[in-house]
Amino acid sequence: DRSSAASVVYKRQILGLFASVLKPTSGIMSVQGKLAPLLELGAGFHPELSGQENIVLNGVLLGMLKEEVEEKTDSIIAFSELDEFIDQPIRTYSSGMLARLGFSVAVHSDPDILLVDEVLAVGDQDFQKKCIKKMLSFKENGKTIVFVSHVFEQIRKFCDRVIWISNGLV
Repeated sequence: DRSSAASVVYKRQILGLFASVLKPTSGIMSVQGKLAPLLELGAGFHPELSGQENIVLNGVLLGMLKEEVEEKTDSIIAFSELDEFIDQPIRTYSSGMLARLGFSVAVHSDPDILLVDEVLAVGDQDFQKKCIKKMLSFKENGKTIVFVSHVFEQIRKFCDRVIWISNGLV
């Protein structure tokens, strides 16, 4: 229906403002700290590069030095559980595999703010639990998580404050 389509547009605009992909048409938007956005599966990945090469590309896009990415690559691959596929081109990855790799790189970039948009909706249950555990450790360490979801149980688990958007209104 039109109201849910409009909500998706508003959600994307708000997340785009947080990620500094969009600029506000009025007012000021300020984000302080290192931000790791997980907004769209495969964002920041090049389809023809291998998973290994995309770890470096995505890590650098998230603000890490190449040497830092290379130092963390084994941990990123281990967390993603994609070691068997890491040398294959990203274009051969399923949406769940893209989510695994994207999440793994993002959390290893040591962000102050983790911006997560429904990325946990794909993939298997065990990996979802692993991601939830990692996000809870971020929260326990005082990191900020901006979490978008339609799953109330997950919202209750992560969020101290909630913004409910309905028909474009808070």
